[in-house]
Amino acid sequence: MVGPLHGLTVVEIAHPFCAFAGKLLADAGADVILVEPPEGAEQRTYEPFAERRHVAAGFIADSELSLAWWADNTSKRSVVADLDTGPGRQFFRQLVAEADILLEAERPGLLADRGIDYTDLTGQPLSRHRSSPPAGALGPPPVNEQLIQVSITPLGRVWRRPVSEGHRHAEMTDLTIMARGGPMAMCGYDDHTLAPMRSRGDQGIRTACHVAVMATMTALLARDAFGGQFLDVSMVAAANVTTEAGSHGWLASQQKPYRQTGRHARPSLTEPAQVECADGRYLNTGAGARSGRDFDALLAYLTELELVDEAGPDMIAALERGGGYEDLTMDQVDRDPDANATFKAGRRAMRLIGQHLTAHEAFLGLQSRGIACGVVWSADEMMQDPHFVDRGFPTDVYQPQLDREVTYPGPPIRFTKSPMSIRNPAPRLGEHTDDVRRQLR
Repeated sequence: MVGPLHGLTVVEIAHPFCAFAGKLLADAGADVILVEPPEGAEQRTYEPFAERRHVAAGFIADSELSLAWWADNTSKRSVVADLDTGPGRQFFRQLVAEADILLEAERPGLLADRGIDYTDLTGQPLSRHRSSPPAGALGPPPVNEQLIQVSITPLGRVWRRPVSEGHRHAEMTDLTIMARGGPMAMCGYDDHTLAPMRSRGDQGIRTACHVAVMATMTALLARDAFGGQFLDVSMVAAANVTTEAGSHGWLASQQKPYRQTGRHARPSLTEPAQVECADGRYLNTGAGARSGRDFDALLAYLTELELVDEAGPDMIAALERGGGYEDLTMDQVDRDPDANATFKAGRRAMRLIGQHLTAHEAFLGLQSRGIACGVVWSADEMMQDPHFVDRGFPTDVYQPQLDREVTYPGPPIRFTKSPMSIRNPAPRLGEHTDDVRRQLR
């Protein structure tokens, strides 16, 4: 069975900012042709490596053994083309002529300097806000008027007004993207003498890549009506729209949200959400009890576990009072002392339950009663969770460099008729150059 994007051709200029977007398209069935420079993509040098090889001068890393490279480049084909040379650019133009999508994250100006940017390839202006030089004025004629070019850059490539060159060409990493976009200021601890934090895993890059894939799918649907177009993804803007009330709360009411340990940043301090359970693991109690049904379920669960006496009369009375709420909103919690006390009682009831059970037992017991919570798994522990194993999320992929199968995170989406799948491991440098050249003849 072929994937949902079978039949689409994507040309991807290798760059760590767009690699994950290419992977999502490739695992969904698109033919993603990854264009690498002769020395190989930068991401091939990223640590950690599957192993290090000993030589006389010490240990060296093999560029074919980068785990970052393996993770973000499954199901793709690799070709080598030096875009700084005439033959390399001509090969690239041949690839684009047969493609539906061009995916890139090049620094603004680099493609234009090489004569292979959107205007050069399609004959269309880069932006309706700015004029572009006529196609073919400085180089060969356009090759693909229906092309969808997707550009992922830290601040976006298209500007409505003049800005300084230093600002426009800002050098950024995932760390600085998360800082400038807003999520970092909202992540950390109740103790604000401690610095803000950001999660690992290149979340800023991956957020932008998800936005880029959604935009690409939208542009494909619109292509019959509007033709090809240029999609300009700002990584900082993509990070900002994940801040929920961080941006909207300030814009609407000038309320500044404060970071809090393991829970949503809010204008006011809320009840702690992390629970250390009987086995030493932590349970996150999510949004807490929010409805009469939730409070009734917690009261029944405490009774079942014979914890009513330990809970005490005040907690029990608050849970009984909570049963009268149809929906307990955070606005009520912030403004109404009775609602605040009731909400805190729900949190404390979940904490008490967790202290008497293992984290997974508490998770199953609360979830089965319709109350949101989650075990704080490490990334590798999640891969062993029985539910995700049952879904087939851990995926074994043959890794030729090691001559054995390696377990990968599989596609997070299940299609009933056109499944996503990892069709092959990340390619070796230039592994498919000859095959692709033959196809173009």
